[in-house]
Amino acid sequence: MNQFRQDTGTLRPVRRNYYDPASAPGKGVVWEWENDSGSWTPYDMEVGITIQHAYEKQHPWIDLTSIGFSYVIDFSTMGQINRQTQRQRRVRRRLDLVYPLVTGAVPKAQSWRQASGTRAGATAASPASPPGANGKTGRVALATLNRTSLQRLAMAQSRVLIASGVPTVPVKNLNGSSPVNPALAGITGILMSAAGLPVCLTRPPKLVLHPPPVSKSEIKSIPGVSNTSRKTTKKQAKKGKTPEEVLKKYLQKVRHPPDEDCTICMERLSAPSGYKGPQPTVKPDLVGKLSRCGHIYHIYCLVAMYNNGNKDGSLQCPTCKTIYGVKTGTQPPGKMEYHLIPHSLPGHPDCKTIRIIYSIPPGIQGPEHPNPGKSFSARGFPRHCYLPDSEKGRKVLKLLLVAWDRRLIFAIGTSSTTGESDTVIWNEVHHKTEFGSNLTGHGYPDANYLDNVLAELAAQGISEDSAAQEKD
Repeated sequence: MNQFRQDTGTLRPVRRNYYDPASAPGKGVVWEWENDSGSWTPYDMEVGITIQHAYEKQHPWIDLTSIGFSYVIDFSTMGQINRQTQRQRRVRRRLDLVYPLVTGAVPKAQSWRQASGTRAGATAASPASPPGANGKTGRVALATLNRTSLQRLAMAQSRVLIASGVPTVPVKNLNGSSPVNPALAGITGILMSAAGLPVCLTRPPKLVLHPPPVSKSEIKSIPGVSNTSRKTTKKQAKKGKTPEEVLKKYLQKVRHPPDEDCTICMERLSAPSGYKGPQPTVKPDLVGKLSRCGHIYHIYCLVAMYNNGNKDGSLQCPTCKTIYGVKTGTQPPGKMEYHLIPHSLPGHPDCKTIRIIYSIPPGIQGPEHPNPGKSFSARGFPRHCYLPDSEKGRKVLKLLLVAWDRRLIFAIGTSSTTGESDTVIWNEVHHKTEFGSNLTGHGYPDANYLDNVLAELAAQGISEDSAAQEKD
C-alpha cells in the first residue's frame, strides 16, 4: 500500500476508504456535468455525496458555495448554474456504477492492507501483493517467487505506466546495466526488496525547482522594466453607475430577435428571460447585441451576469469570451517581485533568467470572493517563477505585470491538486515554477510556453496594447 513517485523515488503510504451504503457511492450513484465537448465529467466524490443528499431530501435546488464551488444545482431542470456568469450546463445522475459489495459487516473508513482472498464482485488477488505497512506480508509472498516471476510481475504492473511515455533512466538490474523505465524500476525495486532480492537503482533524475544560491550582488534589475516589485492594486468601476448604465455602451437593442436561444438562460430570445435570481431593473423581454462580437442575449440576463461578477465596469461575452472594458479579477493582496539572476534556463543557454517571486499571505475574504468574511489559506508562498531574459520573455513579464495590477494571476477557490477550498489558486495563466528541469511539466525546455502564455494573457484581455496603456 505505497505510492512510488517516478521522478524523485519518494514512497508514500496510500489507503482506500469505504463509503456508507446509504451514501451516493454506496448506492452506486454518480453525479456528472456536461463539458464543452459534450462528454460527461463526474463531480468529486464529496461533491456528489452533497448533491445526492439534497436530491434525496427533495430540495428543489442546492447551492454548492458552502463547500467551495460557485454553482447552484437546479433539480427541476437538471442544470448547473454558475453563480458569477449565470452560464448553465446540464447535469445527470447515473445509477449504473454499482458499488463493490463486501462480505460481512460494513467496515469503518480506514486504511486497509490488501487481502489475499477475494471479495464479492472482485477478482482474486495477484499471487504476489505489494508489501503492507510493515513489509512482512509482501516479503513472505514474494520470497516464494523466483527472479523471472518477479520480473514478469513488475512488467505487468508497470506496463500501463511505461506506455505513457515516461523517459528511461539507468538502472542496474539483475543482468547488468541497461536503460529501464523509472516506473518499472520503481515497482521492480519495491517488489524485489520486499522479497529480499538484490536491487540497486541509480538516483532518479533530479527535480530542480530553484536555481543555485544567488547573492544580492548578482541580482540585477531588468532593463526596460522600472522598479523591482509591485503590490496588488484594486480597481473598481466608477461610482454612481448602475449595471444597466455600464452595459449600455456595449450593447445595441434588437427589435426583432432571431429565432434562437439565449445561451445564458437557455430560453428563446423571442420570449422573456428565464433568469430566476435577483431581479434586474430592466424588462425581461428586452434583447441586445454586443457591439464587437455580435452575440445576442436578453439584456436582463447580461445585467444579472454582471451583478454576479466583479462589477468592475467590464463585461465578457459568455459565448466567445470577447472582453468589453477592462477585466479585473479577485486576487487577494500581495506582492510581486522580479529581477535578473545570472543563470540560464534549459533551452535558453544564451540569456540570463528573469525570476518572479509572488508573495500572498493568508487573510479574510472580501465581498468579491466566494465566501466573504471567511478566512482563506495561502499555500506554497512565496512562489518562484521563471522566464528567459529574451525579447519575448521580457514581453511576457510586462504583460504579467498588467495581469498582476488587474488582480488576474491568482484567485480564491478550491485547489485542483489538494481539494482544499478557500485557498489561493492560480487563475488560468500558467507559470513555470521548476528551474533546471521539466520533469513535472512546469519547467524548461518548453518551446511553446511563451507563445502559450501570451495566448492565455490575451484571453484575459491583456496584450501589448494593454502594456503600452499602463505605466510600469
